[in-house]
Amino acid sequence: MEPVPDHCRLVLVARPRDLILEFDRKGRSVLQWETAYIASLDEKTDKAMKHQSRAAPAAAGATQRDPRWAAVLARDPAADGNFVYAVKTTGVYCRPSSPSRLPKAENVEFFDSPAAAEAAGYRPSRRAAADRSLVAARHNALIAQACRYIETAEAPPMLDELAERAQMSSYHFHRVFKSITGLTPKAYAAAHRARKMRSGLGGKESITDAIYDAGFNSNSRFYEGANQRLGMRPKDYRAGGANTDIRFAVGECSLGSILVAQSERGVCAILMGEDPDRLLRDLQDQFPNANLVGADAGFEEVVAKVVGLVEAPALGLNLPLDVRGTAFQERVWQALREIPVGATASYAEIAQRIGMPKAVRAVAQACGANHLAVAIPCHRVVRSDGNISGYRWGVERKSKLLDRETSR
Repeated sequence: MEPVPDHCRLVLVARPRDLILEFDRKGRSVLQWETAYIASLDEKTDKAMKHQSRAAPAAAGATQRDPRWAAVLARDPAADGNFVYAVKTTGVYCRPSSPSRLPKAENVEFFDSPAAAEAAGYRPSRRAAADRSLVAARHNALIAQACRYIETAEAPPMLDELAERAQMSSYHFHRVFKSITGLTPKAYAAAHRARKMRSGLGGKESITDAIYDAGFNSNSRFYEGANQRLGMRPKDYRAGGANTDIRFAVGECSLGSILVAQSERGVCAILMGEDPDRLLRDLQDQFPNANLVGADAGFEEVVAKVVGLVEAPALGLNLPLDVRGTAFQERVWQALREIPVGATASYAEIAQRIGMPKAVRAVAQACGANHLAVAIPCHRVVRSDGNISGYRWGVERKSKLLDRETSR
């Protein structure tokens, strides 16, 4: 082949090797340049392969020493949900019991969850994608059994005991339980005992019997947190709030009449409507035997702050709240308080945020049970299509509150 003239300078791309052939003033031929390029490329490839051959035994040894590798080799279904393994050469991850062909140990990487594997750039295998629903169904069934066991146990069971019954590690069981119920096992047991205690105090049995029936193994353990659980002393709760002073006042705002009530713990009711007498009856229904004390001059400042919240929600309410509800309701109400001013969320989105995506109807019921209008902003919850739905204090008020927040 004749050498390329000095005055020529061309850049060609050879297919299919994608070799860039450049002819410069040195006058080398295409064959000479290609041979030199391939030689240098082969040299780099040889070096890389030698490096990989030295690194592979080390990587394989680390994987083989990991106890999770034994679960993969055994295709142990009990390990499903505890971790996933990813294959570097294919870019996919699998559950431990996957029937897929086993990879080489040096090509395996372990992750605590599918989300962690996907964050690292891996994708689920076809089998893993199909099995996600099966794993979720299995977890739901196991956690439901654990909840029933907690509710029927004489004393709150320990985490290790619950995990052993579910055939999971303590760490994994704790994480799965919280992701499904929104509570830790300990918090779930405490909420169940408190609910059972409230039910017992509403009956004819003695306070001591109600304490032990609720799962408390001593009076002192219960009374340590009685005020936090019930908002008052047990005997006062049983008597419908008897001996509990609740101050209240009825005022007017741009949305009509407003009633504000406060216990020793904080603001316990913010009610809105057209009829002040109806608002007072609602408060009496909420605390049938409490000492309802009419407003004094000192309480006017509290009312003014609440009215200011209604008129300008962006200002917030710098007052303590006395929030009383079930464990589920309080989780929903906390999620509502995290919705920014001017934003909205659907009932389905709130259910997702508290870790119970199927509890959409229960979320709506918790919104309807809210006694603290605007302070717990249930007006910011709308239907999935964005339309405004029911509101305890009227859809028209809900619409005005949302318009007020979005136009601030």
